[in-house]
Amino acid sequence: MPKIRALNEPRSRREILGGTIAALALVAVPGGQLLASTAEVDELIQKLAGGKKVQDGRITLDLPSIAENGLVVPLNFSVESPMTADDYVKSVHFFADGNPNPQLADYTFTPLAPKASAQLRIRLAKTQNISAVAVMSNGDVYATKKEVKVTIGGCGG
Repeated sequence: MPKIRALNEPRSRREILGGTIAALALVAVPGGQLLASTAEVDELIQKLAGGKKVQDGRITLDLPSIAENGLVVPLNFSVESPMTADDYVKSVHFFADGNPNPQLADYTFTPLAPKASAQLRIRLAKTQNISAVAVMSNGDVYATKKEVKVTIGGCGG
């Protein structure tokens, strides 16, 4: 059974040293969380593609090259598609390789949508790559990537 101490009871050097090491371990990683890596994002994109080749093109990604405040970074996207019943954008997915959770947002479209585009705001902890992946109705997968330099992190850093 652990010993319960009063607040004013002195602590041993061993207890103080153990508490200091635990506190330093939490400070070593911002927010105490591990950040995603480029390899993890690439693995998520390959999983999303389901074995199909990921192609370049068709996605226009509008992001600032330098974000002064990572708390609110504007992101606009559009995907070239006729948006007909036979040929439309099924979904668009966004990933960030420097955030604790690399999945930023997912959008689903139907052929009834006039176009596949949207505007959103994202939070970035540090300078990193933003990847957009579009899955078409015929199963084709397109991707693009852009680096955003963050001067003040949006996750407390």
